[in-house]
Amino acid sequence: MKKHLLVMLIVFCLASVPVSASQLPDELISDAILVLQEIGEQPDAEQLYSVLKKAHGVAIFPAVKKVGLGIGGRYGEGLVLQYNQQTKTWNGPYFVTMKGLSYGFQIGVQSTALVLVITSERGIESLQEGKITLGGNLSIAAGPVGRSAEAGTDLNMKAAMYSYSLSKGAFVGASLEGAALDNNVNANQVFWKERLTPSEILNRKASSTAIQGLLKELNSIMDYPEEGKNEHS
Repeated sequence: MKKHLLVMLIVFCLASVPVSASQLPDELISDAILVLQEIGEQPDAEQLYSVLKKAHGVAIFPAVKKVGLGIGGRYGEGLVLQYNQQTKTWNGPYFVTMKGLSYGFQIGVQSTALVLVITSERGIESLQEGKITLGGNLSIAAGPVGRSAEAGTDLNMKAAMYSYSLSKGAFVGASLEGAALDNNVNANQVFWKERLTPSEILNRKASSTAIQGLLKELNSIMDYPEEGKNEHS
């Protein structure tokens, strides 16, 4: 009975999030820029930069809301951009939602800015197919930081995605495994002015005026010198 009540509480809390937090595409893009800028101010940002340089794409969620009391739930809106390593160009943006339940020791409420670095062609292909489950049909791991970055940024990375986050609030023990990424149909239609499939969107070159600021931030990361930001700050 207690477990059912907890599930109902989590579902109730999350059910109100899309209504209050739903954002227009341009707002999501602006917030994504702020997330990259904020991450860039962190002392270990070069680790994320190193992983991103070998990426096939990136997903940015400015605010993933998580509520937990033994059983946890999450909801967030974000965008995906595909990176062509040969032409050095970005495709998209493809707007997505993240939602799901998690289990284990966790308590509190948290808002997390989340960056998922897509490190394999399979990762991009899965996103083009539509709804995916992290840790299910798409493997995900915490992004390497500190001394672990060397091992994580070689060509033998095993996970399809690596996650990096900035958190505000109090939360213990959440995992992204089991969360679902799905097509934010309304946001994509508003941005692209037509109904497109995820595959069609992720194969369109990002060229709109609205996305230029985000591309500038991402390209500055891709061009970042390997020796680290502290020597150039």
